[in-house]
Amino acid sequence: PKCDHVAVGTGTVVDKKGIQMYQQGIRDRAKNRIQGGEILRVEAHPIPEHPRPWRVRDRATLIGDAAGYVTKCSGEGIYFAAKSGRMCAESIVERSENGTRMINDRDLFDYINKFDAKYGPTYIVLDALQRLFYTSDAARESFVDLCEERYVQQVTFDSYLYKTVQGNNPV
Repeated sequence: PKCDHVAVGTGTVVDKKGIQMYQQGIRDRAKNRIQGGEILRVEAHPIPEHPRPWRVRDRATLIGDAAGYVTKCSGEGIYFAAKSGRMCAESIVERSENGTRMINDRDLFDYINKFDAKYGPTYIVLDALQRLFYTSDAARESFVDLCEERYVQQVTFDSYLYKTVQGNNPV
């Protein structure tokens, strides 16, 4: 909700061509609540859910959504946008020797390498989960069944809380 309107997002990882159908489904379900309102704008933007193949070029670097730092499955992006911005700024300060020398692409890769080392495994695990469980209704149902296990719930909660893959002791 905004001060004078509501922005509604619709996403899919399986049926990207069916997005209009999903948007219409939301309008149909909410029609009693939005009756008399007007649609200001309909737009679609893909959520970049893979780190970009290049994130540094010509002394410029990508951070946040532009760098593809949206996690699969959850669509979480705010934390990683802020974290990547901070890590990038810290690397620039350090590598520029507090602004006394001009940085180059190699200096910017310092932030990329640190980000990838800390959060890369999270993206790999979430990508594997999506490839395995988001392929069909039956696969999604088996994922739901798996999530009934207390260990899976704890690992999921801890991983979301700490923003890195947690849990190596299923016993």
